[in-house]
Amino acid sequence: MHIVDGALANPVVIGGAVLAAGGIAMGLRSLTLEKIPAAGVLSASFFVASLIHVPIGPSSVHLILNGLAGLVLGWAAFPALFVGLLLQAVFFGFGGLTVLGINTLNIALPAVLSGLMLGPLIARSSPVTGAVWAGIGGAFAIGATTLMVAASLMLSGDEFVPAAQFVFVAHIPVMVIEALLTAAAVYLARQVKPDLFNALQGARP
Repeated sequence: MHIVDGALANPVVIGGAVLAAGGIAMGLRSLTLEKIPAAGVLSASFFVASLIHVPIGPSSVHLILNGLAGLVLGWAAFPALFVGLLLQAVFFGFGGLTVLGINTLNIALPAVLSGLMLGPLIARSSPVTGAVWAGIGGAFAIGATTLMVAASLMLSGDEFVPAAQFVFVAHIPVMVIEALLTAAAVYLARQVKPDLFNALQGARP
């Protein structure tokens, strides 16, 4: 769900960069030793999942797994996802360097919100109930990211309104897929390491 270089108005690009920098700073503060291995794995998962994408005008459709990143990492999802976006921009030209800030904000902020709202519920729920909450978190993160991408486009000019509307509709199937993948990942994690989310919740600032 990358916005490409040159598609957005300068105020949107600058505002996104400033807010993303703040989010990355918050994330680095919360990146404890307990979270570093998970951050590396989730950053790599995001990097690989986003390589398979279908361009749609100034954006693209693909899996991003940001909901899972937010549920596990909280604010640390900001630097983890930023690294994945930076490597994609440098090595493959996905998105771009000038829009790196707004792309990071659009993808990482919904991830953090998902983690803040649903992470505690997962930590104190059974594996099955936790998986349901995780699926909701995965779908929410994609839906919120899509809305933020659409808003970024619409704020950059009326000519992007049709593209913004199409981006949202095109991501409805992605919401369902991400919900299922996130639910399955959290269920498996709870089965293999039952105290994972309790430990990560305890490590949050």
